[in-house]
Parts: sequence; C-alpha cells; structure tokens
Amino acid sequence: MGHFFRLVYIGLTVLRFGLDEVALSGFRQGWVRVLLRVATIGRRSRLDAPRGARLRMALERLGPIFVKFGQVLSTRRDLMPPDIADELARLQDRVPPFPGEQAVALVEKAFGRRLDEVFAQFDTTPVASASIAQVHFATLRNADGSPGREVAVKVLRPGMLDVIEHDLGLLYSLARVVERVWADGKRLKPKEVVAEFDTYLHDELDLVREAANAAQLRRNMQGLDLVLVPEMVWDFCTPTVMVMERMDGVPISQIGRLREAGVDIKKLARDGVTIFFTQVFRDGFFHADMHPGNIQVSIDRKSFGRYIALDFGIVGTLTDWDKEYLAQNFLAFFRRDYKRVAELHVESGWVPPTTRVDALESAIRAVCEPHFDRPLKDISLGQVLMRLFQTSRRFNVEIQPQLVLLQKTLLNIEGLGRQLDPELDLWNTAKPFLETWMQRQVGWPALVERLKNEAPRYAQLLPELPRLMHQALLRGREADPAVLALVAEQRRTNRLLQALLYGAIGFVAGALVAQVLLRWH
Repeated sequence: MGHFFRLVYIGLTVLRFGLDEVALSGFRQGWVRVLLRVATIGRRSRLDAPRGARLRMALERLGPIFVKFGQVLSTRRDLMPPDIADELARLQDRVPPFPGEQAVALVEKAFGRRLDEVFAQFDTTPVASASIAQVHFATLRNADGSPGREVAVKVLRPGMLDVIEHDLGLLYSLARVVERVWADGKRLKPKEVVAEFDTYLHDELDLVREAANAAQLRRNMQGLDLVLVPEMVWDFCTPTVMVMERMDGVPISQIGRLREAGVDIKKLARDGVTIFFTQVFRDGFFHADMHPGNIQVSIDRKSFGRYIALDFGIVGTLTDWDKEYLAQNFLAFFRRDYKRVAELHVESGWVPPTTRVDALESAIRAVCEPHFDRPLKDISLGQVLMRLFQTSRRFNVEIQPQLVLLQKTLLNIEGLGRQLDPELDLWNTAKPFLETWMQRQVGWPALVERLKNEAPRYAQLLPELPRLMHQALLRGREADPAVLALVAEQRRTNRLLQALLYGAIGFVAGALVAQVLLRWH
C-alpha cells in the first residue's frame, strides 16, 4: 500500500506541474492529442512557469532519487532542449535549502555541544544545497578561544532515510515486475542494478563514510598535481555532520569567469580526462558523482588551474579483473580492433559461448566506426551507448551491475568535456594514457612491482615450504602405498647423503689438522 500511495503522489505531482504536457507535446499522433486533452480537463492548459522550471520543481518535490536523475540529465545537453538543460543544471547545487536554524540544531545534536563551543563563526545561510545535504561556511575555535581554521560544514538533510527507503522499495517492486514481464528483464538484471543503487545511496547518507572516501581520494591524487581534495577534520566528522577544509574556487560551469581569470580551458578539458582515467584504471577508485555542481577550479596562485573535487558520497570501485578487462576493451576500441572487442566479450562470459565472433565484430564496427576522428561536439556517447545497448540485446549481452556507476560517470565526463572544449578528441586524449597503463600492467616494471608486493608472503612461506611438502606427502594413513614407499626411500637417501656429507666434512677437517701438525713439527 505504501508503494501504491507513493505512485499516486508521483502521478499527482506530474499533473500539478503539467509534466504530462511536456511529455506528450512532442507526439503528433491523434490519439496522443486526445489523451492530452482528457488529462488536462479541469486544469489550466498553460501554466505560468516555463516547462523546464516546472520539471525542476517537480523533481525537487519528489525527493532525492528524482533529483539525482535530474542531475544526470543536466549534463546531457545533446539529449534535451537548452531550456530544460539550463533549469536542470540548477539541481546541481541549488536545491531549496532547509532553514539555517534547523542546521544549527542538527550540528549541536551531532556534537553534543553548543555551537559557539566548536565554532568561532558559523554562517547560517548555506553556500550550497543539494538533494542529500547542504553546506555552511564556518570558522573553528582554537583551544584558547581564538578564531582558528576556516572550514566547510556539511549537514545531512533531516528525514532523508525514510524518503529514500520508500522510493527504493518502489524501485525494487518495479524491477521485479520488469524481470517477470519483459523479455529482456533477466538479461538487464534490474534487481541487481537497483541493489547497487541502494548501496550507493545508503553510503551517501553516512557522512563518516563520505569523509573516508575523500581521504582515500586525497591520498590517491597527491602525486598527480591536477586535482585538489579537501582535508577532513576528523574530530568533527559524524554520520550526520562532516567538517572539512574550506576550498575556494570558481564553479567549472562558469566558463566565462575562468577565461577572465586566465585559465586554459582546453588544458582543463584534457586534465579532466586524465583525472578520470587515472582514478578508474590506476586506482580502481573513482569519484562517481562528477556533475558540474561538485567540481570547481582553483584560481589561487599556488594551485592555479587545478580541479577542486567536492561531494564524495558516491564513489565507484573496480577489481583488478574489471580494470584489466575494461582497459583491454578501451584499447581495442581506440585501435579499431573490433575482433578483439568481440573476443573479450566471449572470454569474459558476457555473451553466450556459442556467439559467432565475426557477427559480433561486424555489429560493433557498425556502431563505433562512424564516430572516430571526430571532435567531441560531433559525437554523442549517449547515442553510441544506446546503439551498443541495441546490439547487446541482439547478442544477449548480460548487463554488469558493478559497471553501472562507471557508465554514469563516463556520461558525466563527456557532458563536462562538451561544455569545456567541444573540439576535444576524447579518443586520442585517452589512448596514450591507456597504452602506458597497459605497458605497466604487463611489462617488466609490473612484474617487479608484483614481486615487491608479494615479497613478505614469500619470506614467510619459503622457509616453511619443505615442511609443508613433507606434511602433504604424509597426510592421512590412507595415503597411496607407493607414495609411502617413496617417502621411506627418500628418508633413507637423505640419511645416506647426510652420512656422506658428514664424512666428507670430517675427512677434510682431519686432513687440515694433520697438515697443520706436520708443518708445526
């Protein structure tokens, strides 16, 4: 019943903001026009606000999951009209905030202390407000009572858990229906995909986990000198409140301000691709919510032109197998080796083993070949993925839930790159990085590095190896008589060798003593 009432509320929200007009207005079929007229009976056919604003307000009212969906859409200006994309961009950091007084109460509850005992100054007006939390600037108080470090305080929105639980329950129900009634349901694994989404959303509700994600990314990115990650103030990090280093930068969406400050926009676009591929393939740990509201650019003299990453509630992780498989796929794509791409799909078990490699190769070539040697402005990765999805349906390719976040982030990166430098060649920018990474994975440096990593295990195992082999041979009375006889023979041989060795040592020692005595006399 809870799901039923939630569906009713969603339907009423759609009607209230006139989203049925937005959804159906592009259809020319007569029956659609009739349906639209019936749906708008008793309601003004024209609402005061533009359609983009109505869509944004409806998503804000429906809750965090719908806001997340709007944030993803906002980066895909190639897939929607500019007026809607402009309005959805406001969801990135301008979701209506909750009152500052309520934020103060939540902070005091989390710390168990009065606000002025922790902060010398606290701005009750948030500087950013998103679907899950909002951020306030503040100044910590030193032990002697004087103003200390400038920080940013992230406060979780109250009541988020209940809203998300309801919507996730609805998504699970829809996933079960899709799996039962749709022919492609089992192949698309909707329940597994929702389960992945469930995990990431619940992780985002725990700000201690987000702080740990930020600390990991900060360590990973220290040697790259392309991105800044704020330092966490661990003494004041709780599941509902997180205090971090204050970062000052220009939002990456404000390209005009960046140009006026002298930032090289084309280099910024290339750096973004490098950061993404470094996080994915080198570290297997990547920022998975890279919409423009979470990215700024430093114009400070010491760190000029570097990215500033914010909001680490959603991160993606990849296993070594995932990284190697993806890198080989990307490289094969960049080299236009479509046969290798098809072989990798068969080897990984993503397609049935009976799949004809030549047929899959031909289908992939037809999807990808038209998009090479073109600038980003002439490529829609979304359309490429859509055609690949159609191909995967034909060849029964199984969806991999662990890669859903990576696909989402890749679309965000493409949308961001399109805004920064439409002439960017995404393929040629990424290809050298992946080739270098693969050489490090399979060359001599990789072998040496793995031997170094395994050295502590070898040091412990090697002295024990003879004893372990001996125990393995003697394990159980039911052992093969031939093996037992071999072991007994080995023991006799060992005793004989020991006797010979000791005899040889005694003989040499005696000869040396005799020689010394003869010389002495």
